[in-house]
Amino acid sequence: MATCAVGLLAYDAYMFLRAPLAATEQGFELEVKPGDNIRRISKGLSDRGLLARPLWLELYTRYTGDATQIKTGEYELSTSLTPMALVTEIKKGTQRQYSFTMLEGWNIWQLRDALLNDPVLVQTIQDVSDEDLMAFIGAEPGHPEGQFLPDTYNFPKGTTDAEFLKRAHDALLVELAEVWKNRQPDLPISEPYEVLVLASIIEKETSIAAEREMVAGVITGRLRKGMRLQMDPTVIYGVGKNFNGNITRKDLKTPTPYNTYTIAGLPPTPIAMSSAATLKAAVNPANTKALYFVADGTGGHVFNETVEAHNKAVRKYILKKK
Repeated sequence: MATCAVGLLAYDAYMFLRAPLAATEQGFELEVKPGDNIRRISKGLSDRGLLARPLWLELYTRYTGDATQIKTGEYELSTSLTPMALVTEIKKGTQRQYSFTMLEGWNIWQLRDALLNDPVLVQTIQDVSDEDLMAFIGAEPGHPEGQFLPDTYNFPKGTTDAEFLKRAHDALLVELAEVWKNRQPDLPISEPYEVLVLASIIEKETSIAAEREMVAGVITGRLRKGMRLQMDPTVIYGVGKNFNGNITRKDLKTPTPYNTYTIAGLPPTPIAMSSAATLKAAVNPANTKALYFVADGTGGHVFNETVEAHNKAVRKYILKKK
């Protein structure tokens, strides 16, 4: 009789461990918190009506050694999983993923504001200055502007904003190294960091992919000739957070390290974050004699080789005069 009872229990456990958690195929979330053990997890699932025999799951995982292998985190699971398959999932640690999209053209202030408003990332950098930010995230110290690769990044709950930024910075370094290796010869820049600076100006000057190389060609052409770049986005960046959206003659004449109407060459740092495509354009400029461009009112630009032709385009497209 006892042998029969043991056999029935063994059969019950066998069937339970291989049957779906529920008859309907639905998703559910499971959070395994630090300190949670298999007994607490099993009871929690039982309380939710997802586990009819929590004791069998506890005994099974203790017998197999899986009870000590579960990983903390958030999991998105299906009720069609068997208890055995559920254990496999929380052993693998394939956690629920959240996403954050970093946009090309953002400056460091916009990025920090967006990170601060993210509801999932753990906030650790609120009191860290821009000057100390790179060292804080474990990167080479320096100015943080332009040091992160725009993209959509997935991450699990518990990720800190510093960990996120380090990941985006490492992605940038990989991309920048590849771009620098495949650059055109004889560019008027001498180091990879200058690619970030040049690309950031391109990023802010045009949103049209087909124009990136042309804008790069104008900038590199002016650098080769020793001309001042005279790029409005650099002036705006120099004005800083107080810029009200209207660039003035006073802004153009006020010296700052970023005012390319008053300084020669590139500004000291990037002025925004640049996409991978823009980084590539920066080191592969169009072969052009154009040294000027002006917005045409449709989102694109008109490029010209001479100041006379440029001034005529300014009268037509900006001043609306013939």
